Amino acid sequence: MSKITFSTKEIKILQKNPNVLRVSNLAITYTDDFKKRFMDEYLTGKFPRQIFEENGFDLAILGTKRMEQAAYRWKKAYEKDGLIGLTDTRKGASGRSMKRDLSQSEIIERQEAKIKILEGQVELLKKLEATERRLLNASENLDSSSVFQLIYETIEQNQFKHLTKYFCELLGVSRSGYYSYLKASDSREVREKLDLEAKEMILKAFNRRGYKKGSRSIKMTLENEYKINFSRKKIQRIMKKYEIVCPHRRPNPYKKIAKATKEHQVVPNKLNREFKQGVSGKVLLTDITYLPYNSNCMAYLSTVKDASTNEILAYHVSDRITLDIATQTIHKLINNKEISLHPEAFVHSDQGSHYTSPRYQKLLKAYGLGQSMSRRGNCWDNAPQESFFGHLKDEVDYQSASTLKELKKKINHYMNYYNNYRYQWNLKKMTPIQYRNHLLVA
Repeated sequence: MSKITFSTKEIKILQKNPNVLRVSNLAITYTDDFKKRFMDEYLTGKFPRQIFEENGFDLAILGTKRMEQAAYRWKKAYEKDGLIGLTDTRKGASGRSMKRDLSQSEIIERQEAKIKILEGQVELLKKLEATERRLLNASENLDSSSVFQLIYETIEQNQFKHLTKYFCELLGVSRSGYYSYLKASDSREVREKLDLEAKEMILKAFNRRGYKKGSRSIKMTLENEYKINFSRKKIQRIMKKYEIVCPHRRPNPYKKIAKATKEHQVVPNKLNREFKQGVSGKVLLTDITYLPYNSNCMAYLSTVKDASTNEILAYHVSDRITLDIATQTIHKLINNKEISLHPEAFVHSDQGSHYTSPRYQKLLKAYGLGQSMSRRGNCWDNAPQESFFGHLKDEVDYQSASTLKELKKKINHYMNYYNNYRYQWNLKKMTPIQYRNHLLVA
């Protein structure tokens, strides 16, 4: 008998439960049907707390200790006498212990009851062991919050409420931390909702105009086109959380252009990596890159880039890598009426055969353009141009083009996007054309 007494209100609540035979302020008597049902469900692996709650008992009223004592008595009685032991015989019995020898059938019934008890306990241990293995495997490389969530889901799914301390010790987390985690569930839901809203805006910027972007480009796009100011750390956190992955530049797998012949001339490096001179139309970077497409086709892209503004001033796509690809780019540069070149403008390139060609060098002189070349085998001397090709190959799906015409269309679309809409961190978060206009005003 428990020392805790029932109040009048609690007695009325308990009397309404069909599993209660009678109840007073000191004691409660359960129906024989409930006792038998309890043992049937206990032997299938359910815990006493779960069985009582599913049968309408409020443990805040009944008390955990009273529930545990009842479960212990019934298990002992069932183990000793089987289902007969669960029957309430207090009215008909004399109270004296039975001295006669048990019949063969009664002995068999008691042994079967013991076997069922043992089988139920074995099943329970198996279930617990399987849960332990699953928890240990699933908790590897997880942070504390994820481990707390794993423990919570396990307890809710398997009704292991009294094993919270054990699971926390098993996975090496504090029990107080687990309960703090449960209390903060409302704030987590609010934060998750805000993260999902941020994710939607970041995805809009990420896919804006059909080209995927990194955290810097996303930040600039949000500020300029959506008037939203997110820190880069927040953008990076959301991208990592929801696995929003931007393209990563890969090394160029193709060989460089063949070495220059003896009649070709190398000119000095007059740039010396002074790319940002604060004057548009003066430092002009040029190079050629490979664009494989349609499985076995190859195209080539030649560009001229303004080192100060990062604007692509001229470009030419061809399926041949002859000298014409470089000269055509220069012709397009001169014929571009939207730009004005500086009186001291010069073209900087590597020492490829196109740029050391007498014909190419003569063309530059005819247009009044100077010439500069990187040191041999030093890609850093023309780094901004190499960087542009890397971004283009990351962001343009050129390999899916089935024809040269389709490839040119993709390149044209990207060049318009790059010059007019692709915000750049080192251009004061402006696009190349915006920055060019900014320099001209300055």
